[in-house]
Amino acid sequence: MPARLPSWAWVTGLTVGAIAAVTVLGVQADRGPHPTATSAKPSSTASAQPTPTASVPARVPDGSGTGRRVVYSLGEKRVWLVDASEASRRTFTVWPGSVSPDPGTYTVSSRNAATTGSDGVQIEHIMYFAAKDGVSVAFSNAVDGASPPPAASGTKTGGVRMRKADGTALWAFGTVGTTVTVVK
Repeated sequence: MPARLPSWAWVTGLTVGAIAAVTVLGVQADRGPHPTATSAKPSSTASAQPTPTASVPARVPDGSGTGRRVVYSLGEKRVWLVDASEASRRTFTVWPGSVSPDPGTYTVSSRNAATTGSDGVQIEHIMYFAAKDGVSVAFSNAVDGASPPPAASGTKTGGVRMRKADGTALWAFGTVGTTVTVVK
């Protein structure tokens, strides 16, 4: 009759096997295609919007301040998360609302884990940092990861939406008091 292995040996064997499988998958993923920086081109149609993407960090705009901060470029429709050593840790494109803040320096004034956006979409990772024309401006992402629908003509929305993974990264980076620099 064959010898039985103790239960801890089975658990150890399964754990080692799982770690090996994850390592192999990680190496394969690292060798695969990597996203590249993209830029959104202005469109002649009002409903066209950029497709947000995480990318290889593009250069942080000149004149965006110093130190740990969030940089939001209105023209590029892009956000950078910049650490205290001036390194860009992440950059991604966004879908801005119909109301944009003026260029300048702001701070994250409050955060809300989840709510319903003014467009009726369930959103999360809401970080308020500015107000203009009576509209609060905040970063957020849709819970389901969808892009916002085009705003109806005359509708004022201040949400700066992003992909879910980017919203999670921004939420972890931007606590209350974090500097947000808005550039043209």
